[in-house]
Amino acid sequence: MQKVRIYEMPACKMVSSGRGSFGEEKFERFAAWFSSQKREMFSRDFLSGDENGCCWLYLYEEGMEVPDEFAVIDFPGGLYAVATDIDQRTDIGRMKEEVDAFLKENGLEQDTSRSELGNIITSPTAQQIMGYAQMDYYTPIKAKE
Repeated sequence: MQKVRIYEMPACKMVSSGRGSFGEEKFERFAAWFSSQKREMFSRDFLSGDENGCCWLYLYEEGMEVPDEFAVIDFPGGLYAVATDIDQRTDIGRMKEEVDAFLKENGLEQDTSRSELGNIITSPTAQQIMGYAQMDYYTPIKAKE
């Protein structure tokens, strides 16, 4: 059984929190805003982060009411290698090794021009039952040069 899957995101528009950190007021307002959106079958929010902080993104839909403090941005989309694990308990180093091995076997490599993403895929009901949330980790990829 493969532990990594390939997912292609189309270019689209996303609502952006802007750079921030958990606990900051604007970041918390963004979380409250997207949490108030109608729940769908699949999660529509993605967290992107690097050494400069985090940015929360939410898939924009035409006609959506977005607070003025949050920008609607163009998201380039592209191919991603996706691995699933337990939120906040993932051995990131081991996961990256598994993703890299998968990429090597399949003629792919990381695309460092785009940011990694993550999102919680577990519903609140399932989280309550299991006592934890699963998270998808998205690594941007491209055909090996």
